[in-house]
Formats: sequence, structure tokens, C-alpha cells
Amino acid sequence: MVDGTSGTTGTNRFDLLSEAAETLLDNLTERYLVERRENKEPFGLDEALVRTVRLIPRMPTAAPLAVQFTDSGLRLRLGRWWEEPLPACPCDTCDEDPKVTAERLRIHTGALIEGGLWERVRRGLIGSWFETRLIGAGVQADQEGPLSAAGARDARREGFAAPVQWAPWQVRSH
Repeated sequence: MVDGTSGTTGTNRFDLLSEAAETLLDNLTERYLVERRENKEPFGLDEALVRTVRLIPRMPTAAPLAVQFTDSGLRLRLGRWWEEPLPACPCDTCDEDPKVTAERLRIHTGALIEGGLWERVRRGLIGSWFETRLIGAGVQADQEGPLSAAGARDARREGFAAPVQWAPWQVRSH
């Protein structure tokens, strides 16, 4: 049975990944000073609505986290621009191991929580783009991409003209 993604069979093999994300989100909500918001948000070209869970730290200098639950896995969003599909490719040929993908989710989220996300806007001759870097135990990765003129202006107004390193999340005192 194909689920709409070329070369992808039923989504059962991603159940482990979704369960790992649920457990992680529950643990983070209990351990850190965050506000948890759940809703349905548009996802992808067809604008299908998918369940999205956001954890927004109470301290504004700490970066938010969002997880979107899709038919083919998860989409992890960290800070303002970091965006990552988990698995990177859901097709049967690539056959990413859900356990490895769940570990990547844990490692990348851990780096965010420890203050390892850095972001900024760069201005060039042909436009602006974002740069983001995630550094932590087990991860050192970069992403960049173009920004619209309005998006770049908004980001610079919010302080992203200079590099921003997000602060670590605050632990709840019990």
C-alpha cells in the first residue's frame, strides 16, 4: 500500500519514531519551564493540516521547539529557521532505521536545550538569507536558505542581524 509518497509503504514503521517524539515532548514539558501548545497547522504543498506540538520556553532568550507529526514521520523545527524532516527520506529504498532517527531527534533536541543553536540573517548583493548552526553532544550541523525582503526586515528588527545564540532552557524547580 502506497501512502502518497513515492516508494513508501504504510506508515507503521514510523510508529516508533512518533512514540519516541511523544515521550520526549512529555519529558521536556515536565522537566523544563515551557508552555506546551498543540494544534493543527498546514504542512507541505497541499497544505494538509497536521498535528503540531510546540514547546515555548518561558525565558524569551531560549529557543522554541516544534514537532509536526506527518504521515511519513516528523518535521523538527528549532528556533526561528532550523527545520529538519525525520527521517530525512521516508522511502523504502533509503529505509532509514527509526531507532537511529529517534536518536537524532533526541540529540538535536538536547543541543537546543543546552543552548547550542545559533542563528542570523546575512545580507548580500542579490538578497538576504538565514544561517543557522546546531552544536551539541553528537551534532555539529549547519543550514542556510533564502529569505524574502519582508522576512529579512522582520528578522533584523528582532535582533537577528547579529548572530544570536539561544540560551539554555530553564529547569523546573520541584
